[in-house]
Amino acid sequence: MKRKKTELQFKEGIGWKACFDGERDYYSAESGGTMAYDLYEIDKDLYDQLEENMTESEADSIISQGRHLYMSVDDRCGPPYDVAFDSDYAKLCPWAKIMKSGHQWSKELTDAAVEIFESEKKNREHRKKKKETDD
Repeated sequence: MKRKKTELQFKEGIGWKACFDGERDYYSAESGGTMAYDLYEIDKDLYDQLEENMTESEADSIISQGRHLYMSVDDRCGPPYDVAFDSDYAKLCPWAKIMKSGHQWSKELTDAAVEIFESEKKNREHRKKKKETDD
């Protein structure tokens, strides 16, 4: 049965879930659990690589190639914290079961992390544009 373009389509495995929103032509994915939760914007190519029988590690290596939207960390190495790399993460992924610690980093600290960490370079342009429109 062919799905309507407006329906949400999901791929899911243990520790991860990906979504295609046909109405917005938008792909996203979440991975992790209570100790580390991540939400990403992905593209069609990454979505197509995901298979339901993949391990969490295999899926995460694909999903993490996308643009990081949000993360929550409670790994017992310090106090729990959340980082919203894109302030619209909940609007972009209304389907996601977003985990929150309740201790979100400030915009300034998040901007600094995006500039410092190579793993967050996909957020640099987006945050720069967002800052220009917010000013």
